[in-house]
Amino acid sequence: MTRSVFTSPYVLILPGFLLTAFIIVWPLVQLGILSTSDLNRFGVIRGPAGWENFAEVFADPDFIASAWRTLIWTAAIVVGSLAISIPVAIILSEDFYGRGLARVIIMLPWSVSLTMTAIVWRWALNGESGMLNSALTGLGLIDQNIQWLAQAGTAFPVQVAIGILVTIPFTTTIFLGGLSSIPDDLYEAARLEGAGRLQIFREITLPLIRPFINIAIVMNTIYVFNSFPIIWAMTQGGPANSTDILVTYLYKLGFRFGKLGEAAALSLIMFAMLLVFTIVYVRLAMRRESR
Repeated sequence: MTRSVFTSPYVLILPGFLLTAFIIVWPLVQLGILSTSDLNRFGVIRGPAGWENFAEVFADPDFIASAWRTLIWTAAIVVGSLAISIPVAIILSEDFYGRGLARVIIMLPWSVSLTMTAIVWRWALNGESGMLNSALTGLGLIDQNIQWLAQAGTAFPVQVAIGILVTIPFTTTIFLGGLSSIPDDLYEAARLEGAGRLQIFREITLPLIRPFINIAIVMNTIYVFNSFPIIWAMTQGGPANSTDILVTYLYKLGFRFGKLGEAAALSLIMFAMLLVFTIVYVRLAMRRESR
């Protein structure tokens, strides 16, 4: 019996596909027009500019510094959150008294907006009256206040640490889902064979949650790469642009300096960077799993 064309799976997904394509493609087309146009600070096109906006962005030393800082920011938070979330998820997957409460405590920071979290940490890290300085002074670890956010040597590492903390809940959730899909029979058989906890983790848990690790890496990379609230709410890229990443540098280009053409060009550059990373990483992960 011939299947009706209206029941074809391609026809059924066509509306959603067209809507998604419109949401993604239309902004890219508009960015392409703006990035190759000469704009005033109000977004009015004055004429074509060719590749001049891209050249201006690449020639700006602040772009180079922000790009390197973005790579450090993204890699440190993604790797740090993975290193902490995997053992946390393994502990939370065990059956113990109070496990439900422990899961709630771990997931609770996820319900708070990043902006509010950053503001609270900014108060806590205040160089004169912050709780961190008060606690360290009370413990006798320091004898004078530290200006955590007023100097480049401490501001950026502190923001990376906060970024890791706020990424842990989401990453832990992914790994809890992966661990719940592993049959208990495998662990019981391994214990009967005399395998230790480390060997069980290396030979059973890690290989079976590798697809979830790949998901966490890709999603966290995209999320952290474009993360704006932590740095902006705490230092606005200061002091002296020493904590700027690409997304805060983009905001300054567009809304503080009024260089909308360069901001549009930078948006496309950032999109291309994430697209290349996602394609390359997914292809490498698929090739590794197919072996």
